[in-house]
Amino acid sequence: MLGDLIGDEQGQTTGIRVVSVDGGHPHVEASFQATGTLLGVAVTDLGTYDSVMEADGTLFGDGQGCIMTQDGDIITWHGTGVGHMNGSGGFSYRGSIFFESASPKFSRLNGTAGVFEYEEDKDGKNTAKVWEWK
Repeated sequence: MLGDLIGDEQGQTTGIRVVSVDGGHPHVEASFQATGTLLGVAVTDLGTYDSVMEADGTLFGDGQGCIMTQDGDIITWHGTGVGHMNGSGGFSYRGSIFFESASPKFSRLNGTAGVFEYEEDKDGKNTAKVWEWK
């Protein structure tokens, strides 16, 4: 069951590289930086994801990152999703995300699954929302 919205952010792609094109399937790595909120706390998110494009244009992505607060709290994440090119010349992804943190403020995220929506435009500007999956 879809639960509460636990995070949202806005950011920018900061780097892209082609990892391989074996078998005619482009494998691309992209990094981003974003700011927003997680559990109502202001955060900065740094992440990298790898995507492979299938012949039909479907994208399969896998990513990881580090979320930081101004107070020095650290939350790591790992996400997996499926996507496609969108009408703006960018990308849309939907998927699942898992968090880990030693911070008492974010301990409720340990063992919690989330679902996300990610949108990116042709200029690399992106937005993401994460809901708790109960």
